[in-house]
Amino acid sequence: MIEVTIQDEVLRTAAGEGMDAFVGAFVKAIKEAIGGELNAENMGQLNSDQVTLLAWDVLHEEVMDGGFVQLIHNGYGPFIFKNPLAKALKLWGLRDLSKLIYDAHTLYNKYGEALERDCSDEEFMALFEQYPEFDDMDDTFVEEEEAWTEQIARYVDEHIERFAVVKE
Repeated sequence: MIEVTIQDEVLRTAAGEGMDAFVGAFVKAIKEAIGGELNAENMGQLNSDQVTLLAWDVLHEEVMDGGFVQLIHNGYGPFIFKNPLAKALKLWGLRDLSKLIYDAHTLYNKYGEALERDCSDEEFMALFEQYPEFDDMDDTFVEEEEAWTEQIARYVDEHIERFAVVKE
């Protein structure tokens, strides 16, 4: 296992800035420890909570930017839906988010191949109209994002040792 470290001062500053910054500080520390990007080679060097946090970061960034259609189109479907992210988040206490991921997984199984195809920008924009089943899920994610981020921040705070070693 790779040791992920975070400076106490960085953590204190991030905590003072809010839950997004607090979670982001851990995401940044994990990414730095693995050389900037999660891949098959370095994934095995992280524990399940660290991988789950990085998966949340991908899910959060993609869905907040362009919804589940964008997440799948950008190639993150297998990482989000073919790994135990939904189960892990349920264990973290995020049952509603877990259910949303399971529901989106059902649509991913149905439409993933079509959504993952290379296409022009115009064709990509048309995907949102072609797959409106994702709209309600996107809306739910945006509506609940703040509460879910707060729950994740609380989980990380209560289990800091699972995410990083805090250095003075």
